[in-house]
Amino acid sequence: MGKSAINVNVAAKECRGNHEKMIRKFIKKTKKNRILEIVRERRYHKKPSIKKKEKRLRAQRARLREMRKKTRAQERRNRKK
Repeated sequence: MGKSAINVNVAAKECRGNHEKMIRKFIKKTKKNRILEIVRERRYHKKPSIKKKEKRLRAQRARLREMRKKTRAQERRNRKK
């Protein structure tokens, strides 16, 4: 993962000066950019083999999730017939 600067800006104009709304918007933008997740990942050193294993497991879970999604959609289509 390349190290690139991630800037999150929330302008007062975006939220019409509402401070609570600015905070909520800032939190949403940081979650969308995965800033906290990146910080947690980089906090401790991981062996390359462990990184590969975690990546493989994430991909496997994503495949299963997509498969379940497709089967549910197929079941919904079949119910309507």
